[in-house]
Amino acid sequence: PLRVSDCLDVCDQANVVVVQPSAAGRAAGARPVWLGLVNDPDATEDIVTWVRAGGPGVAPLPDLLGLYAFTPPRRRADP
Repeated sequence: PLRVSDCLDVCDQANVVVVQPSAAGRAAGARPVWLGLVNDPDATEDIVTWVRAGGPGVAPLPDLLGLYAFTPPRRRADP
């Protein structure tokens, strides 16, 4: 499934895609992969190809997509 969000609090990285691991990926210890500055249709197609191959924890992250990967900031609780 695909979810669209208005804001992930990383506007400087827009467009952001967060790829969640499948059940098999989670069982292998995978965590979500955050990809930023995804503004190129070719990059989007590379993401789709990776997800179809299994995504995080199942298929290795392609080198090209590694250039888009970033660590998201920690969320802070509202006071």
